[in-house]
Amino acid sequence: MDATAQRRELRRKLAERRRSLTPPERMSAAQGVRRSLDQLPEYLTDSRVAGYWASDGELPLNLVIPPLIARGQQFLLPVIDQEQHLRFAPWHIGDEVAPNRYGIPEPVAPSELLEPFQLDLVFVPLLGFDRGGHRLGQGGGYYDRSFAFLQDQARPTEPLLVGIAYAFQELPHISAAAWDVRLDFVATEHELIECGSTDHDHEAKA
Repeated sequence: MDATAQRRELRRKLAERRRSLTPPERMSAAQGVRRSLDQLPEYLTDSRVAGYWASDGELPLNLVIPPLIARGQQFLLPVIDQEQHLRFAPWHIGDEVAPNRYGIPEPVAPSELLEPFQLDLVFVPLLGFDRGGHRLGQGGGYYDRSFAFLQDQARPTEPLLVGIAYAFQELPHISAAAWDVRLDFVATEHELIECGSTDHDHEAKA
């Protein structure tokens, strides 16, 4: 099996396991991720915070978003533009959404759309990750294309990229492609992982 086929099979297995979780398991994980993110200063203070609308078993952000809004921070959801890049629309709980071409809800008729470089903090969905900050996504490349400008910058910088994952999505190693954009942190239900550190002394246990 070649590398492309291996990645495809790995994506299938991880997606299948993610979909198999029960509602109580998802709620427990959502609570754990909230505790992990509470240890990230940027989550508590950054002005423009982008996330995602959980679909296909992704870890939900339903316990992460309300505290942001209560603190007066702006929360945004991704919108796919005509060039297959992501732009981000402000969203409040209760605002209208409609499914895009992939069936993922997007804000309807947003008042403004922000470019990726205008964000401060981004919660990134994923299928798999390693502690070096490498991410296995759905394969569409939307996040890598949209945040490619970060590859030329010293990291961490703004926006800070934080993967949101169940602990079982951790992999020993992901071979990075030239266009892959590394994550700065990964928040799971058990810990906040600082990616790229060799000794992981900065990991915060939940």
